[in-house]
Amino acid sequence: MRPLVVLRPEPGASATAARAAALGFEVRRHPLFAAEPVPWMLPAGPFDALLVTSANAVRHGGSLPALPVHAVGAASAAAARAAGLEVLTVGERGVDGLLERLPEGLRLLHLAGEERIEPVGARQSITSVAVYRMAPLTLPEASLIEDTVAVVHSPAAGRRLSEVDVARERVRVAAISLAAAAACGSGWARCEAVDAPNDPALLSLAAKLCKEQGR
Repeated sequence: MRPLVVLRPEPGASATAARAAALGFEVRRHPLFAAEPVPWMLPAGPFDALLVTSANAVRHGGSLPALPVHAVGAASAAAARAAGLEVLTVGERGVDGLLERLPEGLRLLHLAGEERIEPVGARQSITSVAVYRMAPLTLPEASLIEDTVAVVHSPAAGRRLSEVDVARERVRVAAISLAAAAACGSGWARCEAVDAPNDPALLSLAAKLCKEQGR
């Protein structure tokens, strides 16, 4: 059975690695980025709530306005609660799925990274502000990821993975979205994306790719 290589930033890398290890898989970690804060100013409001699409926005956002939170998933919701914020909604199907559940016309302050995918067809008024960035780290050696399943949590990670000088036909890729899979480029032994953008679904796909025979 192939090992998994987890490429997401810490502390997410350790969380994913622990879940994978609990499922019985050999896990390697090599974060491709590290999150770091960027200076930001609170935009003119008023706002009804915060839209949080990454736990990093809460961890690196500094002093956040005391507004209720609509979180894209469990990890971002946990980070918001740890920061003392009230969480009203926890999504399960990405930001577009979350926004479908929220009232039309809601005024949302979106705390985000410098690189982000804007919501599509939102019925709410959304003001996005970058509060953190992802600083690139050293690329892994080819020997770390050959004959493994690389777990890709973002399009940015996919683009970084595509820069590794490796025999792609010896690597399978499990991606958290179609955009993340596309960013990896072509030539991989397998490159598949999950329907639900969350860690359990991604690890389920990775497990399938680990167990399948052949290259």
